[in-house]
Amino acid sequence: MEHGSHSDQSKSTFSLADEDHTFANSMRFTLNQDPRVTFCGYSIPHPSDNRVNIRVQTTGDPAREVLKDACQDLMLICQHVRSTFDKAISDFKKSETVESDDAE
Repeated sequence: MEHGSHSDQSKSTFSLADEDHTFANSMRFTLNQDPRVTFCGYSIPHPSDNRVNIRVQTTGDPAREVLKDACQDLMLICQHVRSTFDKAISDFKKSETVESDDAE
């Protein structure tokens, strides 16, 4: 859910259900890398409420579009981390096979 002004779309607060610090802090980091963002922060209204509020203020671009772009960027970052991790596991398993073959 988006809370913001219809007259100034460069400032909005987004309330996201079923999220916590893990996602919110990752989004905050990603949003703060965008030069269009002048302010970004998040809060969790109550520890028992599984909801985060993310505030985004931009240089003029619609906050909703900047948030969407940040979600795409975060997905790409996660895909890169996953592929790097999978390659490291694969390389490790190959080196284990080579070492066990050398021991024989």
